[in-house]
Amino acid sequence: MAGVDGGRFAGKVAVVTGGSRGIGAAVAARLAAEGAAVAIGYRSKQQEADALVAALAADGGRALALRADVADPEQTRALIERAVSEFGRLDVLASCAGIEHFGALEDITPADFDRVFTVNTRGQLFAVQHAAAHMREGGRIVLTSSVSASRAVFHHTLYASAKAAVESMVLNLSAELGRRGITINAIAPGGTATDMAAENAAGYQHPQLRDSMPLSQWLSVHGALGRLAQPEEIAAGYAFLASDDASYMTGRTLRMDGGFF
Repeated sequence: MAGVDGGRFAGKVAVVTGGSRGIGAAVAARLAAEGAAVAIGYRSKQQEADALVAALAADGGRALALRADVADPEQTRALIERAVSEFGRLDVLASCAGIEHFGALEDITPADFDRVFTVNTRGQLFAVQHAAAHMREGGRIVLTSSVSASRAVFHHTLYASAKAAVESMVLNLSAELGRRGITINAIAPGGTATDMAAENAAGYQHPQLRDSMPLSQWLSVHGALGRLAQPEEIAAGYAFLASDDASYMTGRTLRMDGGFF
């Protein structure tokens, strides 16, 4: 999609954490296509981040790639301050960085807990803190939860709990940020065709079905739409919550799971 000077985000600046691939990359591309200048945060995928910036620039967009590990709040602060320095303001935070985890109760270690909650929960909290410090009235914050936060999946306790905490964070921060005219919401994606899904999708199946039912068949049985989402479809939800079209929506988590049941 080509950059749009008069799009919904014309004149606005967005920071997208975890923006080098998957859903985050699709969100960055969507916001840029609708006119935003976008700072793309990445932890290790510099080549992918640089390629995305080049593609957006070739399409008329404004973007830059900045390395930041959201596990370190100081790196997140530096990412946001650099974005503000480069583009002059901050209007949108799309927090897309995250890591997966599957593990049985007896196998979970304190290190596992710290790693998952540090990235998926603490990382998002401090991204909000640092972003909100630069936002004016009309600011939009969109965090990332998961359908796992509200359904039982074998061996998924750490990941699901970390994402459930994000939904509580959004609900409670809405009152505080609302006094400043800033909205905060979350997207809870279902299965999406990303590298992470390719590596972990089978884990969402019941253990007794993993050997007897191909993943594609399982999806057709348990999803109203019978397929994985494309990242661009999920990105549309982030763009909605980041736009003025969602000006009266805050403290909520939008499930985008293709009717998963």
